[in-house]
Amino acid sequence: MGPMRPMGPMRPMKTTVALPCPKRPLDASQISLTKNQIVRLSKGILKYLCIALENNRKEMKSILEGRPALKAEIEKIAEVAGYLWQNGWAERNGGNITVNITEYADDELRQLPAISDVKQIGITLPALKGCYFYCKGTGKRMRDLARWPMQNGSVIRILDDCASYVIIADEAVMPTSELPSHLIVHAKQIEKGTGYKATVHTHPIELVAMSHNREFLGKDVLTRILWSMIPETKAFCPLGLGIVPYTLPGSNELAEATLKELEDYDVVMWEKHGVFAKGTDVMDAFDQIDVLSKSAKIYIDARCMGFEPEGMSDEQMAEMTRAFNLPR
Repeated sequence: MGPMRPMGPMRPMKTTVALPCPKRPLDASQISLTKNQIVRLSKGILKYLCIALENNRKEMKSILEGRPALKAEIEKIAEVAGYLWQNGWAERNGGNITVNITEYADDELRQLPAISDVKQIGITLPALKGCYFYCKGTGKRMRDLARWPMQNGSVIRILDDCASYVIIADEAVMPTSELPSHLIVHAKQIEKGTGYKATVHTHPIELVAMSHNREFLGKDVLTRILWSMIPETKAFCPLGLGIVPYTLPGSNELAEATLKELEDYDVVMWEKHGVFAKGTDVMDAFDQIDVLSKSAKIYIDARCMGFEPEGMSDEQMAEMTRAFNLPR
């Protein structure tokens, strides 16, 4: 008998698993794993899932690929989202953007399968049958949408019943909870043939501040003040600023009051809340808010310097109306 080999370090005992017979269910008590085996198994499963998710992401084709016009429109939305954030108008997940992109929907896009369940709008809107919209996602930040628009928003298709929709691209990001209000406005634009394709809701600091003064909330009082601060405001927001008295955010009452004001204005102030604008595209809607905000800053700066700004006279503004063929 030869010399005994020295014993190495003790290893965890391997546990055998008894295979159950086909007629008898597997007894869980027959399976026993060491702590190290459980850790290794968990890490292996996690690694497998990560690889699978990454491969799936790589294989997914964005709806923007091969569609330069649609890509340009989405990039414009992302650009505006960045402006809203940089101006301090889009705190946390504040604000919304929806754009009618139906004109960019080619045959292939129209055949894309849904990547969500059918979602109810809550109202029937016949004018929107077969339309496609890009919508900011609920709970998403404008600062993130500016960098990753297709991860912080989605494209939806209005179904034939005109009362429901599905998400078709790129990811199943649920649209804003205020989607019904936005879609009602879009439906009205189609019915009236205005050519307006975009809606923007945001919280411009100086405009919201001015809405806290009840003297400014009479019909066209703020419009007159803001128009008079600088000629560009009257030129580029020629319909002025509608006013909706404070109403619970997201309520049907707010949507109805906004729709009524949008009959006469392209931009509506929600008292102590923010503004809602419609435009031919998202940049047009933003520009109108931007010039109104500039006027509000001029007014507030003048007041901070200790005087009431004189503003342009009624005669000077009437001259602008005639010279530039403005509607008001």
